[in-house]
Amino acid sequence: MTLVWEVDAEAEILPKRDCFFDMPQDLSEALKEATKEVHTQAENAEFMKNFQKGELTQEGFKLVMASLYHIYVALEEEIERNKENPVYTPLYFPEELHRRASLEQDMAFWYGPRWQEAIPYTQATKRYVQRLQEVGRTEPELLVAHAYTRYLGDLSGGQVLKKIAQKALNLPSSGEGLAFFTFPNIASATKFKQLYRSRMNTLEMTPEVRQRVLDEAKTAFLLNIQLFEELQGLLTQKAKDHDPLQAPELHRRAGSKVQDLAPTKASRGKPQPSVLSQAPLLRWVLTLSFLVATVAVGLYAM
Repeated sequence: MTLVWEVDAEAEILPKRDCFFDMPQDLSEALKEATKEVHTQAENAEFMKNFQKGELTQEGFKLVMASLYHIYVALEEEIERNKENPVYTPLYFPEELHRRASLEQDMAFWYGPRWQEAIPYTQATKRYVQRLQEVGRTEPELLVAHAYTRYLGDLSGGQVLKKIAQKALNLPSSGEGLAFFTFPNIASATKFKQLYRSRMNTLEMTPEVRQRVLDEAKTAFLLNIQLFEELQGLLTQKAKDHDPLQAPELHRRAGSKVQDLAPTKASRGKPQPSVLSQAPLLRWVLTLSFLVATVAVGLYAM
């Protein structure tokens, strides 16, 4: 009882320290811990589960790559806007990390020379872009959360996805169509990630700003989840549109045929004669066929 009382008393005296007692001191570790749950949710989104299993179509891959192009254009425009801002400067690695030029190569590969006119721009992608623009212009310290979510993810799980896509889509070993996943200016992904995390840990921020960064990282994952859900919905709808069994026009026509074969009523409410009642010859032929079949069965039985 004494021990419990002493712990409770200390908690009352130092509520602020107790509040952050279990929080990792390094920002990189705190981000990893804070996003653990939403990270798992993103990995378990149907689109990503299919991707990881190699159940990937060219159409689905083109959609996600187009979305990434819009997202990275927005992210890197805001990074350039804030590259001299101390809240972000330590993490400015344009030569090593920036993806816009690589994605432009991939867009030309997948959508052709006029790709800028052809690539889609979905609603979930627009929401993601709008959030990046808002953060870059009003709360640039939160760019850390988005850069962490995107770039370190690309250097980690993204390398696995590259191999899956290459195999599933039978892409050339030269890497065409997959420039996004290639980081030619990073010799060792492991060492670079260590450097990046150490730079993150040098950023000076108040506990309040730190918490906002952690919350923004969760938001970044949620934006990704919404994007995956939207892309999966688009692919599912397209598959239905190409499935003749799902075509509403076919159902309507099939229904009309059934209705045409159903008995109809005359204008005075009397049933129309059936097909057989209007064809005595047909009834005779059916009767004769039945008799012949009966005789045949009898002979076989003998």
